[in-house]
Amino acid sequence: MKKSKGITLISLIITIIVLLILSGISIASLTGENGVLTKASLAGEETKKKQYEEVLKIIGNRTTAR
Repeated sequence: MKKSKGITLISLIITIIVLLILSGISIASLTGENGVLTKASLAGEETKKKQYEEVLKIIGNRTTAR
């Protein structure tokens, strides 16, 4: 009997399939309607809105203090 010391073609194909499935899941969780990138974009917009509101409050306080 001859022992094989290499990676078989079947195990290589299974590994590639598993990697493709994992990458598909990762891409879906990053992009998409409820993905990480969308949530980060919305959080950035909300931060800008709050900053503008804070500036307006500060300006309002300056004008009423005079």
